Amino acid sequence: MDRQRALRRRLATQRLTSAPLPSAADVVRLLTCVQSQERDHSFFALSQRSRATTYAAVRAEHDAGAFVRTHILRPTWHYVAPEDLRWILALTSPRVEQLERPYLRKFGYDEQTIGRAFEVVSEALSGRNVLTRKEIGAFLTRAGLLSSGEGLGHLLLLAEQRALICGGPVKGAQHTYGLVDELVPATPERTRDEALAELAHRFFAGHGPASVKDLSRWASLTVADVRRGLAALDGRLDEVDVDGIPHWFDPSVPARTTRGDAAHLLTTYDEVTLTYPAVGFPFAPGVPEPEEFPWYTAVVVDETRVGTWRCTVGRDRVVVETLLAPGTTPRQRALVDDAVERLGAFHGLPVERVRA
Repeated sequence: MDRQRALRRRLATQRLTSAPLPSAADVVRLLTCVQSQERDHSFFALSQRSRATTYAAVRAEHDAGAFVRTHILRPTWHYVAPEDLRWILALTSPRVEQLERPYLRKFGYDEQTIGRAFEVVSEALSGRNVLTRKEIGAFLTRAGLLSSGEGLGHLLLLAEQRALICGGPVKGAQHTYGLVDELVPATPERTRDEALAELAHRFFAGHGPASVKDLSRWASLTVADVRRGLAALDGRLDEVDVDGIPHWFDPSVPARTTRGDAAHLLTTYDEVTLTYPAVGFPFAPGVPEPEEFPWYTAVVVDETRVGTWRCTVGRDRVVVETLLAPGTTPRQRALVDDAVERLGAFHGLPVERVRA
């Protein structure tokens, strides 16, 4: 499979060029986990793949608990479906905790201190109470424990890794935390082998064609674990070479382009760009490299990265700046203009366009 065909299939598999899924939560389930450090960007990424086409619609699903924001897979924020939270954490959190141990020691968190802090957090959040990071810090301060800054962040990350807490609804502009056992329904446990096979299938079905190293990086798993999961699937995936690298995908997942020509404003941590460091979108000649123009978003047209973009959301407008390669054609520029308008519609605001 040549690179362009593989990229075209990925765009369709992830529903950027094929029929949108009914809800933002359905997108999260398709992709299994969706990186989500920046809320506005991650909500926009979900809207591009679903019929939840506005910020308000995506936030309503999030705040209702249709999908959950937490640290999972890697020591960074992701969205995950409630039914997937516990088994994925059980599979991937041990390696993430290994990465966290030096930071916990740095801030004086031994297991006894961690246990006491978790008791305080559990008591503060009990009864389906949801609190911001700052509010949780105030409870820890009263208990004589470290309550702010980087140390608090690592403590809460560990609480997420151990399935004590997860994200709750947004409060004003702030994310909140609640207790997993109160916000997320109980789910059956999986054996390690069952979880490896399930995660491998879900990843390649939602991200394929992708490689073993793509899944290993994405899920903080060893290459040996990824191969073990693949072997358990017993032919449910198709294997192809892309640029000489074996890739897998689920042939049962629809991968036919149905939306016609379009430009895609891909966000900083979009799953269709961040997931594949080895075989990604090629750069059109003259596209500014990040060191020249430090915006880490991508404008993709015709399976090619033709530029970069950023936006500032104000009270009465969205200012969208784009920087495109000099060889971008009039047709491609018109498609980018359409994509910019869709971004404005997502925020429910008129667009002020700046062509850098």
